[in-house]
Amino acid sequence: MQRIGVGEIQKNIALLTQLTEAVEVVDKRRKESVAVIYPIRRPSVVQRLAGKYRKRIEHPVEDLKSAKEEAMARAMKEKYGLSD
Repeated sequence: MQRIGVGEIQKNIALLTQLTEAVEVVDKRRKESVAVIYPIRRPSVVQRLAGKYRKRIEHPVEDLKSAKEEAMARAMKEKYGLSD
């Protein structure tokens, strides 16, 4: 467990957003522990949203390159009225 002072947190609040282990906040004048901060163990945004739009896909994509080409062709057709 790391120990950091209250002043260090005030100077750089980003320390709290990048926690990987528990941190003990210490008041250096009184030399006593003020708080213990634990990191949140939540999944990333990508993992939370991974299954959100799964039901909107008509069929699973196996070849990414062909899927990109097909999507580009559809977009061009909608935008410029091009025919196949």
